[in-house]
Amino acid sequence: MRAVLCENYGPPSALRLREVPDPQAKPGEVVVAVLAAAVNFPDVLTIADRYQVHVRLPFIPGSEFAGRVLGVGEGVTGFASGDEVMGSTHTGAFCEQVAVPATALRPVPPGLSLTEAAAFGVTFSTAYHALTTIGEMSAGDWIVVLGAAGGVGTAAVDLAARLGARVIAAASTPERVAIGRELGAEAGIAYDHEDLKARIREITGGAGADVVVDPVGGPYSEQALRSVRWGGRFVCVGFAAGQIPRIPLNLVLLKGVQVRGFEIRTLADHRPEEVARSWPELAKLTAAGLRPRISDVLPLADTATALERVAARQARGKIVVEMG
Repeated sequence: MRAVLCENYGPPSALRLREVPDPQAKPGEVVVAVLAAAVNFPDVLTIADRYQVHVRLPFIPGSEFAGRVLGVGEGVTGFASGDEVMGSTHTGAFCEQVAVPATALRPVPPGLSLTEAAAFGVTFSTAYHALTTIGEMSAGDWIVVLGAAGGVGTAAVDLAARLGARVIAAASTPERVAIGRELGAEAGIAYDHEDLKARIREITGGAGADVVVDPVGGPYSEQALRSVRWGGRFVCVGFAAGQIPRIPLNLVLLKGVQVRGFEIRTLADHRPEEVARSWPELAKLTAAGLRPRISDVLPLADTATALERVAARQARGKIVVEMG
């Protein structure tokens, strides 16, 4: 089969398309013919060996995929050849076939194409738990989403609006803010051109944000934190800007703000009941029309280009690689 290989740590341009042996299903595993795989910012960090988890060379990057079951290993129930599935794995998705534990797979919800399914699971799970499990949002809350035109950002804006929140989409440019407005945001802030803290206060009538979801990091995290109302929640999801902000703890003390963080990869280890609860809720929202916003679909041979666009924060939603 064809696979994208990381043979040396570095930028996406170092990746190579190779022929590798087809995977075989071990006990408890399922082999999936991958039709599409979504690109996520942690993939960029992983190939550069800058992610929290070190991966030994060589490896196939990619963490989110959808396709059809080819075969199942000993002890696997609930999946059969030909089933359409979506799944996640720390690495291994940018290829034509992948073997993963059966627990890493879910049936594709009715109405989703395989391309949409590949872009759905990690992003919408991250957004859903950032808003509800960690952020504890309620209908009517003011929710500020930084990086509102990215993968997690577009999902968070869409979900928060559907769950009854009043959403402020914050992004670098007016053009990117407009994407959040299209997804249901009540207001928008182009933080490269406007004072983020002042505008949040203005939009909320001086009350401040109830919840901030921040998948970006960088220089605007502190401004957003300063805009949170007393007792509000600031949810750290990631650092797509490439800079981990240093937050003055006196702000947390004086404002009574709760700074919370989580990583979707390990949430199931600590809050399994919440993860189990989320999928039926997301399925209901999917039936009501929830879809990932996909900006680009590229062939497997152009995986490096897809990763470069995500690294440069050029995505307008999700970028997906199709195997062809």
